[in-house]
Amino acid sequence: MNDTTAPPRLTRLTFHGPLSEDRAARMIRRLTAHVAPTAPTTVLDIGCGWGEFMLRVLEATPGATGVGVDLNEEGLARGRANAEARGLADRVRFVQESAVDSGHGPADVVLCLGASHALTETQPPEHTAAALHALRRLVAPGGRVLLGEGIWQRAPTTDELSAMWPDTTPSEFHDLAGLVDLAIDAGFRPAWIETANHDEWEEFESGYQSDVEEWLAANPDHPLAKETRDRVDRHRSTWLRGYRDVMGLAYLTLLPVS
Repeated sequence: MNDTTAPPRLTRLTFHGPLSEDRAARMIRRLTAHVAPTAPTTVLDIGCGWGEFMLRVLEATPGATGVGVDLNEEGLARGRANAEARGLADRVRFVQESAVDSGHGPADVVLCLGASHALTETQPPEHTAAALHALRRLVAPGGRVLLGEGIWQRAPTTDELSAMWPDTTPSEFHDLAGLVDLAIDAGFRPAWIETANHDEWEEFESGYQSDVEEWLAANPDHPLAKETRDRVDRHRSTWLRGYRDVMGLAYLTLLPVS
């Protein structure tokens, strides 16, 4: 590594979110086994990152094709490389573009995991409802939407809010019941409601920074060390003093109402 090379990021994460292997496998079985009248043939992943979940859906549904949409080219390149290595390159496209007013779809399976902000320019807290209406447009009749969306597990205290990202407000997220109500209002029925657990969050948050922390321990005098150390220390504090056990992530498997 030379003096201008940035430290590695996100290499310890399988999914870009608090999601265990067991939960992912269960959700994929539900998505691929119960889409009427046949197995899904099209998958759309909004804010896909490197699209690991989409690739696993495609592995579970031979013949299906997928499109992943994201603005981050680094993640998209990782997704393309993974698809090539797993023999899926001819069945999936990773597209660098905005998902606002997306021309992709309708698809049999639509994934939006921690990326509802990518679907709308509406600001919180109204952005969640706007994103759900966009997802309703993107899913084919008889299809499924898997939404991963931030929620408050409980009302945050003033101190917790001040330790989170700038300008965080109590209205930034809904609670679980409020989120489900918004999904129903947007034209869905909730086939499955679940939330990331404590272990999934700790696995994600530790994995999010682990490779950078190891780099910092080995390169304390690198020209990029101070900037990197400030960034990861700030994120860790935001998690441990702010949203840990306060903010949750709901996973909703949604059915479009005919």
